Amino acid sequence: MDALNPLDSDEPSGVEGFPLRKWNIQIFLLNEHGEEVPATLFSKALYKLHPSFDKRQNQTFTRPPFKIEEKGWGEFDMEIILSAVDKGGEFPIPHDLNFHTTRYETKHTITFKNPKPGLLAALKESGPTPGDENGIKKIRGDDSAKKKKRADKGIDMDKLADNLQKLGEDDLLRVVQMVHDNKTPETYTKNDVEQGEFHVDLYTLPDSLVRMLWDFSSERVGS
Repeated sequence: MDALNPLDSDEPSGVEGFPLRKWNIQIFLLNEHGEEVPATLFSKALYKLHPSFDKRQNQTFTRPPFKIEEKGWGEFDMEIILSAVDKGGEFPIPHDLNFHTTRYETKHTITFKNPKPGLLAALKESGPTPGDENGIKKIRGDDSAKKKKRADKGIDMDKLADNLQKLGEDDLLRVVQMVHDNKTPETYTKNDVEQGEFHVDLYTLPDSLVRMLWDFSSERVGS
């Protein structure tokens, strides 16, 4: 969101016919209702301005709304690099700074691939996420209507499913991340948007992931 206003006439721009203007940019997220919410899922924003800004060409801000305030007479294209929390990656955003109106907004869509728990939690605070419209309520361990014998006989699959159901929301986010990071092409998962549930067929998980989930859930629920 940009807010642009002319400066007082006692500070000339030095270029005839082009008044000196002050401008600012702030960064917000839009929730499911189109309302602005704090962009807390980003840890910093780097503004890469026109080379004429010299030592002020690159400016970094580390707290939402990552507001930059500057002044100048010219319009230009800039790049804003947003860094997601929990080492979630960097996302360059192009922005056209212009003085056509005193205030305007631009919208951009950012896609996160396999976000880590910290970033997932920050995304959840901003509103529903794909496959988790109402928050992750539970994880269901489906058996695809036909039981399969696992090679790893040291794990009680029914007990594992029960343990997963007992986990708290933060731990469920970690489980979802484990599944996404370690699943194979044979793994069956389904995001139920309406119910806010994440389904996984435990019998389609690789043995190493089953063991990982067993150890994690057993430690958390004390079984």
